[in-house]
Amino acid sequence: MAKKKLFGNAPEPRCETCAHGRASSEGDVILCKRAGAVPPYHHCRRFRYDPLKRTPHRTMPIETFDEEAFSLEIIAEPAEVVPPEVIE
Repeated sequence: MAKKKLFGNAPEPRCETCAHGRASSEGDVILCKRAGAVPPYHHCRRFRYDPLKRTPHRTMPIETFDEEAFSLEIIAEPAEVVPPEVIE
């Protein structure tokens, strides 16, 4: 069985996450060592993935619970315990 890599086995090739590209000060253009100024979604055959340039997805906010949601309350009376001598 093949090992699963940290960010998936096949990252989508984009100049945003390439080791050869750098973001410009404008933010909508990537300055590539190989291809010059290109859009962020562009990619070429020299693409090399750089996991440090990956922008992670935002996480869902954690729900808040009150103390009552975690309390254990007895809803019904416990069943009567019958001694083993009575069952025989």
